[in-house]
Amino acid sequence: MAQYKSDVEAVNALKESYQKLTSEIGKVIIGQEDTVRLLLTAIFCQGHCLLVGVPGLAKTLLIQTIAEALDLDFNRIQFTPDLMPSDIVGSETLDNERNFKFVKGPIFANIILADEINRTPPKTQSALLEAMQEYAVTVSGKKYPLSRPFFVLATQNPIEQEGTYPLPEAQLDRFMFMVNLDYPSYRAEVEIVKNTTTSTKYKVQKQVSGEEILAFQELVRKVPVADNVVEYAVKLVHKTRPKSELSDAVTNQYLEWGAGPRASQNLILAAKCNALINGKYSPDIEDVQAVALPILRHRIVRNFKAEAEGVSVEDIIKKLV
Repeated sequence: MAQYKSDVEAVNALKESYQKLTSEIGKVIIGQEDTVRLLLTAIFCQGHCLLVGVPGLAKTLLIQTIAEALDLDFNRIQFTPDLMPSDIVGSETLDNERNFKFVKGPIFANIILADEINRTPPKTQSALLEAMQEYAVTVSGKKYPLSRPFFVLATQNPIEQEGTYPLPEAQLDRFMFMVNLDYPSYRAEVEIVKNTTTSTKYKVQKQVSGEEILAFQELVRKVPVADNVVEYAVKLVHKTRPKSELSDAVTNQYLEWGAGPRASQNLILAAKCNALINGKYSPDIEDVQAVALPILRHRIVRNFKAEAEGVSVEDIIKKLV
């Protein structure tokens, strides 16, 4: 693991690595600065990320570019209706001497791109559950640990719902962030067209090693947090729970279910990382607010009244923050 003389030196190294990564990724991906920030935050916090956007917004290219900028093993899994759990985790086969031998699946890498994750049935989607939470897979009663660091970065198309399978709540909750990608601005799209319609290809240089990422993940957890910041994060999550002692009037009116304790944990972890990449040594309430939307978005469920009145999850969260 990468060694630093002091935590201050490690904080400076994390901020510098973040700036190098965003600069390198920005040579291929035009715009989407906020999305890049959230993806790198998830990686530094040892979390997983779900990207949701219409086709053509470079979701897959973005994840591939991040994988290239990190000195890590990368595998892409294209989810289809006929994909089986063994196609992801691996399976046991007979070798030449008629002994069972485990053949590892594509899950055995540092970065997994789960492309169009909602196109495969729940049985196969659930094959990722143990890997995302326990960093291991179990086949025929034997547990196989995954190499660290390990991240699942998944993509999903929100428009075409025919032939898709919505992710179960238990799996959605394991994604630290749900990031909604929007269309690029006019100026950004002009740059995209200029850069992608020529023969020039930019090769992304590796900027951060796996050892450095593990050191940064440990550093994020060591960051001190003031009690008032922790209390704000926990109170914010409690406010999303209908009929609870801290629930808001908006919550009782428009929400069916609120966020669980994992949301509180992720709010603090992401706030710590957000503080570090901005050169601060401890997070404040503004850091919690900066990561609240992508953390809570997929963890609260609207009721019929909210859907009928066109009140979005984002509208509700913005009123609670």
